[in-house]
Amino acid sequence: MILYIAILFFSVFISAFSQVLLKKSALKTYTSFIKEYLNLYVLPAYAIYFVAVFLDLIALKKVPVSFVPVAEASSYIFVLIFGRLFFKEKFSKKKILAMSLILTGIIVFIL
Repeated sequence: MILYIAILFFSVFISAFSQVLLKKSALKTYTSFIKEYLNLYVLPAYAIYFVAVFLDLIALKKVPVSFVPVAEASSYIFVLIFGRLFFKEKFSKKKILAMSLILTGIIVFIL
């Protein structure tokens, strides 16, 4: 079951990375509608998201459904970390507090 929990967390991780790619695409301006939706950020983002959904389906064969909201909550942490790495966004006190609460909730649920 630990393998399937790892798969679930990995799917959440790559889904968050997919969101980063979509944001990178949204920050650019494009000359046409086609280039806006079919570019080197959007296409891989949707492909990664498809893989994430597929991995979710695999993980849900063994992981209890009650665990899914806990794993999905970790996506907020991944998005914050990716925002810092890729967009140089600052961690405010509220963001640090929110990450701490999410991590505490995940640890309490697991224990």
